[in-house]
Amino acid sequence: MSESNIQFDHNAFIVSVTEQAGVYRMYNNEQIVIYVGKAKQLKKRLTSYFRKDVGSVKTKALVKQICAIDVTVTHTEGEALILENNYIKKYQPKYNILLRDDKSYPYLLITDHVHPKLGLHRGGKKIKGEYFGPFPTVGAVWESLRLMQKLFPIRQCEDSYYRARSRPCLQHQLGRCSAPCVDKVTPEEYSHQVKLAKLFLKGKSSQVIDELVKQMETASVKLNFEMAAKYRDQIVTLRKVQQQQYVSGVASEMDVVGLYRFKSQACVHLLFIRDHKILGSKSYFPAVPAQTDDADIIQAFISQHYLGNEVGKGSIPKEIVVSQLFDNLADIVPLLTQQAEHEVKISTKVRSERAQYLKLACTNAQNSLITRNSHKESMKARFAALNEVFELNNGIHRIECFDISHTMGQQTIASCVVFNQEGPLKSDYRRYNVHGITPGDDYAAMAFALNKRYGKVKTAENLPDIVFIDGGKGQLAKAEAFFAELSLSVNLASIPLLVGVAKGESRKPGLETLILAGSHQLISLPATSSALHLVQHIRDESHRFAITGHRAKRQKASKQSTLESIEGIGAKKRQALLKYLGGLQEVKQADKVTLGKVPGISVILAQNIYDAFHEN
Repeated sequence: MSESNIQFDHNAFIVSVTEQAGVYRMYNNEQIVIYVGKAKQLKKRLTSYFRKDVGSVKTKALVKQICAIDVTVTHTEGEALILENNYIKKYQPKYNILLRDDKSYPYLLITDHVHPKLGLHRGGKKIKGEYFGPFPTVGAVWESLRLMQKLFPIRQCEDSYYRARSRPCLQHQLGRCSAPCVDKVTPEEYSHQVKLAKLFLKGKSSQVIDELVKQMETASVKLNFEMAAKYRDQIVTLRKVQQQQYVSGVASEMDVVGLYRFKSQACVHLLFIRDHKILGSKSYFPAVPAQTDDADIIQAFISQHYLGNEVGKGSIPKEIVVSQLFDNLADIVPLLTQQAEHEVKISTKVRSERAQYLKLACTNAQNSLITRNSHKESMKARFAALNEVFELNNGIHRIECFDISHTMGQQTIASCVVFNQEGPLKSDYRRYNVHGITPGDDYAAMAFALNKRYGKVKTAENLPDIVFIDGGKGQLAKAEAFFAELSLSVNLASIPLLVGVAKGESRKPGLETLILAGSHQLISLPATSSALHLVQHIRDESHRFAITGHRAKRQKASKQSTLESIEGIGAKKRQALLKYLGGLQEVKQADKVTLGKVPGISVILAQNIYDAFHEN
């Protein structure tokens, strides 16, 4: 035993451990969870870690770091498996296989309204309606929505837009919406189109065509040739789509899990097949400890991806095809069946069509990992090229870039984006709502953002190697002044290299000029320079991140009532003003006496309201 865990008496601990099923967590000397495991018999499993001949190098390295273990007893091994995965997602232990992407999948939703809306949904299923999916990416949902607009004239607009319509919108003129908002379609016909859309999303396109054929024939018999022509066009479009999407075979609903490994890296590629169609795919790059078997990776992926998922019921298919047998397969299948509320099968030794899908998934896993590594190598090469320009002694490992976005000084947002040698580090991105400055003062906004980011920094370890400022000498001077003051206040031995990024005269890419802090030396890099490409990438990313936040803030402000910003006006008084006077415009035009007559509005409050609308 090493000094790191000399205080841990494993013999005394093992004596007190129960023989029931449960989950155990192992801690290092910093009280950080380094491994989570589950066992059918806790005493037997934990005893195996402290034998003289432990076995794998991975286990030996783990045991050397154990300073404490705690256990949680469960009634069954199945409960232990679910709890184990919840703990792995919570603690992210270094010796477990970690599936980092745990986002919920997007769905198509047809709401339960008088005139149902078709749209994208992500997250918990709190909205009443019928859900279809899941889809592998948001892009796949938008593609399906565009297709559905061509097939079924169901509204896709937001409820607020739908309620405010007094005449048909452009979608109706394009033939992509039947305009139920202004009664351009009967409730019966709209309901019929919604019914057909649901059938189509369930994969019953042949039944939809049969229904439309009957409707077309009925319309023809009644000499309603205009309606018959609409049904005919709908049938033609549906047949074209059916020909494009249908894939012959027996696979109606299954996920195919492909695995590819290269050295210490692994990629799991998930292929989604629904209604005989390849709906899409997604690659995952789990963190894999050394000496880990392929079967362990597949088992960890199946457990973490499907069990305990907030939308697990809809995301678990009837069949999952994997390339490897794994130990807990017999325990996982009943849990998946229980969560999905239908029978689930895990297939390993597959032939014909399933074997082809598995081969395709493994090939995609290989391509994804190669592409990811080439991107990393390209990013490292760009970092190296940038260091050739600035010649930092310790190299460049972290870069941060700041930008400011506003409209005429209003809703000012500052962004800070971060790159390391693997690319954008989005978990460290930050946006700052700038306030307390003169509207439109970009210099003051930059100082505000820098203070928010670095104002509480105590050591140089918390600083990046380079800070890029999107702007000219004025913004750079503000950054210089801030860091000069910061280095004095906290005794920093060194500060980041500060560089301004000034756009060229025509603002075209490739004409940027870098401005070094201190000397304000101008550096112009060739348009083909890898270093310049890195600077452009982080500058454009900071601009995108800032303007996205600004637009969201501006849109929120445009929807906010002026009354909400007046001190002393809550929801009830705001409602009383609008109800008593007849609307916001009437409130704006009312004098102090009229405002004071509204129930609940005092003379002082009436004065405040009047001043708020007439301050100019």
